[in-house]
Amino acid sequence: MLAVTAFGGPQAHLAHFQKILVTKRNYLSEADLMELNSLCQILPGPSSTQTLVAVGYKIGGTSLAYLTLLIWTLPSVIFMTIMAISLFDIEQKNWSLEFTRFIQPMAVGFVSYAAYSISVKTVNTKTGVSLMIMAAVTSYFIQTPFVFPAILFVAGLISASKFKAQPKEEKKKISILWSNFLLWLGVLVFAALLGWATKSIPEVTRPIRLFENFYRNGSLVFGGGQVLAPMLYTEFVRKDSTEERVRPVEFTKKAYLNHDEFLTGYAIVQTLPGPVFAFSAFIGSLSMREYGTFGEIIGAFMSALGIFLPGTFLIFFVIRFWDSLKKYRAIRASLEGITAASAGLIAASAIILFQPLDNTFMNFAFTIGTFCLLAFTRLPSPFIILGGLALGLLL
Repeated sequence: MLAVTAFGGPQAHLAHFQKILVTKRNYLSEADLMELNSLCQILPGPSSTQTLVAVGYKIGGTSLAYLTLLIWTLPSVIFMTIMAISLFDIEQKNWSLEFTRFIQPMAVGFVSYAAYSISVKTVNTKTGVSLMIMAAVTSYFIQTPFVFPAILFVAGLISASKFKAQPKEEKKKISILWSNFLLWLGVLVFAALLGWATKSIPEVTRPIRLFENFYRNGSLVFGGGQVLAPMLYTEFVRKDSTEERVRPVEFTKKAYLNHDEFLTGYAIVQTLPGPVFAFSAFIGSLSMREYGTFGEIIGAFMSALGIFLPGTFLIFFVIRFWDSLKKYRAIRASLEGITAASAGLIAASAIILFQPLDNTFMNFAFTIGTFCLLAFTRLPSPFIILGGLALGLLL
């Protein structure tokens, strides 16, 4: 039910979870749900997905947790794979994609609103504002995938130094079982080594490389799918000009998509219920398009597997000693910096995503209009995107 009805991204998902899991099904209390969600906020990975997996683990163990992960992610992953295959098929047939021209500035509007929403709700101290600005400026001028985890780590460290402002709680002895942490680390190392060992066989190394790339990003991203977007853009999108984007696709080192394709996919995923991280399937599919439809499906599967697995392994690892860990004030204090930096990363990504678009009145109008619709109305995201597509067809 949640996989096909939970629209609105991680902030809205929690309300759906409360309605179905707490009020309707009585699987756990509201306090338990909020606590599990808080735990997932301090872990890298898709927070909504991790919360559901944690609920599955709490009430049914590991098997139910993995089944929960599969059912929650499968509908949106399948749909995004179909969308990627369809988009490439349209490009191959030289059909006009002009009807999607409003979708790209609208996607920037969604990213801008995400930055605004997170900052308004969570950044309310001078330290938080400073860290948000620092993160935005740094990520704008240093556009590499490795700068994101560094920014989040430093921001968390800075805010953790303010731990004395947190109320004291009686500490418990921490007993750690390392098996799931070693599983998380082992998969990461194995994927990297396997990619290196098969680098002379492109059709084999490409899906392995996609898995490793997404597994690494899934292990480092805090704050949900909105923060994931700038990471993936930096890693997978060609920095070419408008003229070059209309030429036949040339596959360069990890630059498998152009700017327009990326924004189109990001806009489409906003229309879907379920996890925003399903965007990975869209990117993975287009990254394998030179190997035919089967290759596109493999690329989508490997990318989705890579993005969702690390967060699952980490929640299995931490949930066992979370009751003891949350007693430490430094851990609670670090959340302020991590959240503020996440908002800064999203704000910078909105600027980066808009820059390659033409500076026309229409693009500005649709970006600002989308932001205003999200901020000042209750119009659901799918209707906003479908309205943009309809206008593209009519005009």
